[in-house]
Amino acid sequence: MLKTLTKSLIAATILAGSAMAVQAADFTIRATANSNENDEDYDGLVVFKNYVEQASNGAIAVEMFIGTQLCSNGAECLQGVADGNIDVYISTSGGASGIFPFVQVLDLPYLMADDRVAEAVLQNGTEFMDTMKAMTLENSGGAIRLMTVGNTGGWRNFANTKRRVAEPSDLAGLKIRTVVADLPQELVKALGASPTPIPWPELFTSFQTGVVEGSKNGITDIMGMKFPDAGLQYVTLDGHAYMGALWFMNNEKYSAMPNDLKRVVLDGFYALQQATFASPKRKSIQAYQDFQAGGGDLYVPTPEQKAAFKAAADPVYGWFKSNVAGGEQIFDALTSSVAKAEAAIDASRAGDLN
Repeated sequence: MLKTLTKSLIAATILAGSAMAVQAADFTIRATANSNENDEDYDGLVVFKNYVEQASNGAIAVEMFIGTQLCSNGAECLQGVADGNIDVYISTSGGASGIFPFVQVLDLPYLMADDRVAEAVLQNGTEFMDTMKAMTLENSGGAIRLMTVGNTGGWRNFANTKRRVAEPSDLAGLKIRTVVADLPQELVKALGASPTPIPWPELFTSFQTGVVEGSKNGITDIMGMKFPDAGLQYVTLDGHAYMGALWFMNNEKYSAMPNDLKRVVLDGFYALQQATFASPKRKSIQAYQDFQAGGGDLYVPTPEQKAAFKAAADPVYGWFKSNVAGGEQIFDALTSSVAKAEAAIDASRAGDLN
């Protein structure tokens, strides 16, 4: 009797799944990430796809393209979103800065103290996120929406092949790899090092040959790319920048949906954001262990040393506000949201301590 009932339930489930599979979706979202299946971006997209397809009862289908199947870099991919050839694309601030220069605000150093502050600031509805969304829509002529900002790799830290970096002066003279964007180069110069733009795929060899001696990366990227094998043996956990992941969507595709499906998409991006917040925390545990097990030197600056790093980087804030279109507006929105988040977190802690 039980076996017969179980078989009937399995058959019914298969038939129901088949019916949903053959039912044509009302909307298809083509989503791409220029990464791989070990990346936080992939984790987020899997959660997004699962949530949206289920919550819409199959009315929305999500097609995932991981790697460079649809486009190969930020400018090309964002153009694809604007044209409607791509519906959803995730970019780092460096990848999007050529089209949206103001997103480099996420690379400004030492403004958000930890994950709790960053995750509060990046929730939809904060002054910062409202400003970022409005500026993205305006600067793209209404073609591209910023849906959410998650995380891709934890926090940027200074790493190098030469020596332990405990003070800003320890960076003096080191050739530090940066992306082509101006802001990371200004930061490296402010700290006394030499910025050296190198394409990501060439970085391993560049460490081996001494073309560069350091970088600004999260530990999962460092270990995922096997940089210690190329000589990268010193990591300083200064946490100078939260590695924000900007998730963009074609505005025409989103606007064409009825409100009930828009809500599903919005909630899907919330689920995606939460998944990308959690993924680097989990993956970094093993990454740090593996780095140290391989002889790597992991250094945590004292509060005084971290304050010294922030003081040395101070000129970058003025440079950003003066040289980046919309820089002052987005800087003020970020610092205001950070202050509110810190106050709320402190109040919550105080309540819990009593």
